[in-house]
Amino acid sequence: MNGPNDIEWRISSEKVDYPEALAEMEQRNAAIRAGHAKELIWLLEHPPLYTAGTSSDPSELLSQAFPVYDTGRGGRHTYHGPGQRVGYIILDLKQRNADVRGFVHALEDWVIAALADFGVAARAVEGRVGIWCDTPDGQEAKIGAIGIRIRKWVTMHGFSVNIDPDLSHFGGIIPCGISEYPVTSLAQLGIAITLQEFDEALQKTVGDFLKAIDQD
Repeated sequence: MNGPNDIEWRISSEKVDYPEALAEMEQRNAAIRAGHAKELIWLLEHPPLYTAGTSSDPSELLSQAFPVYDTGRGGRHTYHGPGQRVGYIILDLKQRNADVRGFVHALEDWVIAALADFGVAARAVEGRVGIWCDTPDGQEAKIGAIGIRIRKWVTMHGFSVNIDPDLSHFGGIIPCGISEYPVTSLAQLGIAITLQEFDEALQKTVGDFLKAIDQD
């Protein structure tokens, strides 16, 4: 069992281009499988872009305003951009609990716990991908996305949470194939925090995430 001190916690202060991040994840995944590197939790921002998951429908890409990158993660189209905290989680589930569904649920619970630090009652919804909450007018909206890939029991990709992105940029896609509900952010909910403050909430709650995915 590996604890928080056995994991590299990396925060990139500059925006990271998507191809660079994907190459880094691929290399780290291989190095962890070979026993040559620590597990990694990597927090970063991307410049504006869209990614297409393995279940993407081309009709759900409504704009070519930003670059579009194919990715090996599950799910459909997602937007990434400034003001959004992206977390890439590269962990060895062979050394933990080799349970894909359990890993996804634990990842959701971790993001939900971090959001609770700022008074947001976020939740996962059965049959709907992502992290959800209610807007001040009572409408259900998506505040975070989850998308993972597992290669030989080592995870890749992870989550994104909308802190204060330009929400109009989500208009170029049908986010995760769900058109019935809007996308929101902490800023739109009236909660003004920095990415660094959200990172601190993630660090504070990571222990419970790791316990949830560790072997009994």
